[in-house]
Amino acid sequence: MREVGASIQETIQLAKEIATRVILEAGAIAKERFDQAAQMEEKDEFGDMVTEVDYLAEEVILKKLSQSFPDHRIQSEEAGDNGVESDWFWQIDPLDGTNNFAIGLPVFSASITLLFQNEPVLGVIYEPMVDRLYVSSINEGALCNGRTLNISKKENPDRFIVGWIQGHKVQNEERAVRLRNYIDLNCKRMMRLWAPTLQWCMLAKGDLDGIILYNSEGDDLYSGILMVKEAGGIVIDFEGNEFRQTDSSKAPYFIACHPEHKDHFLKLVNDGLELANVSSMAK
Repeated sequence: MREVGASIQETIQLAKEIATRVILEAGAIAKERFDQAAQMEEKDEFGDMVTEVDYLAEEVILKKLSQSFPDHRIQSEEAGDNGVESDWFWQIDPLDGTNNFAIGLPVFSASITLLFQNEPVLGVIYEPMVDRLYVSSINEGALCNGRTLNISKKENPDRFIVGWIQGHKVQNEERAVRLRNYIDLNCKRMMRLWAPTLQWCMLAKGDLDGIILYNSEGDDLYSGILMVKEAGGIVIDFEGNEFRQTDSSKAPYFIACHPEHKDHFLKLVNDGLELANVSSMAK
């Protein structure tokens, strides 16, 4: 992790206090309106959804952050980018797991990330239905309701539980489907929550053994990455290099896991990709 100067650290600390307060307010809105008739609409041709709660929760977060940090760039899932030029960059997903929320499945969260010079320095994730508040800040670890999180290490890879995160645009891509099926057959269980931030939190606290992400970019991505790194995990691309990509124009493909599980997951993914490529060529 980078060294952080005193003035930068002061800004991060203030940001943590404000983001923590406002995300609890946004989460309360979602919890209050959960399992009621939700007005839902499709955002695009790929099936992503939005509800009125996305907008209500977003409004609360944007209002507070804009007032507190008027010179910061802020980008949010529904409202877009405020266009401010700044080294400080907020990314907001007011309701991660909108589809779950809309169908009455209580698996969703809100996510707030702060980046400094394109590196995440603060991640705050709130799971309102069970009142779990996850906070990670650079070089200070990751916490859930004040309890320190540590990524887990298992001796038997056959017992691994693996999270799969995939972008809407590649949902039915043949290569992705074949890789997903291969991983599903070669681990104890594969999990897809439709709420990526919660999978990141599960990995950080030891409930998952790894995450494989296939071309899924969004305003909730870097809060999860920081959570896992601060809990002792690594995030690498499919070639084994540290993942540091913050350019949304380049599609991300990567693995997150305990450092000692790196070789296992690289082999798992690349064996799966090799079979997927062979199958495609045979057609």
